[in-house]
Amino acid sequence: MNRLSGSSLPQSGGAENRATDYSAYIPALRRYFARRVANGHIVDDLVQDVMLRMHVRDSPNGIDNLDGYIFRTASSVLRDQARRDQVRHAKGHDELTEKDHPAEERTADRVLQAREEIAQVVRALEELPERTRDIFLMRRYEGLAYGDIAERLGISVSAIEKHVAKAVAHIARRMAQ
Repeated sequence: MNRLSGSSLPQSGGAENRATDYSAYIPALRRYFARRVANGHIVDDLVQDVMLRMHVRDSPNGIDNLDGYIFRTASSVLRDQARRDQVRHAKGHDELTEKDHPAEERTADRVLQAREEIAQVVRALEELPERTRDIFLMRRYEGLAYGDIAERLGISVSAIEKHVAKAVAHIARRMAQ
């Protein structure tokens, strides 16, 4: 009798039984992780990691204490998650929420405002010297690298950077008016 789920778990190594064997541990693993992680959103991901590791293992045969082995694997998954969080500086990240970053609806006013802003940018681009405008469009619209633009036009990368900076400054000034 399994002390975690109250059911008897078969210890056969057949693939069809392994899925049933391990899935019986899911509620206990959820509780285990829920008590140990601050972010409740990752509990199911951690359980899935344990299940994946167990299924990658060919057979539960040869494991004297399957309960202990599964929870030792869960402990390892927690350590791996903590390492990933540390490397990614997870504590310094904020969750993306509707409160902090509200989604804008497509209202008629918002569409009109966007069209006016686009027209304003187009007018600002038209005011630029042709070469500066072309370089800016190659960089921002076509996505070309500075080096590629410089090679195409036969000028230095520094000159390309200056043209792009000039265009950005001009557009920013026009948008602020």
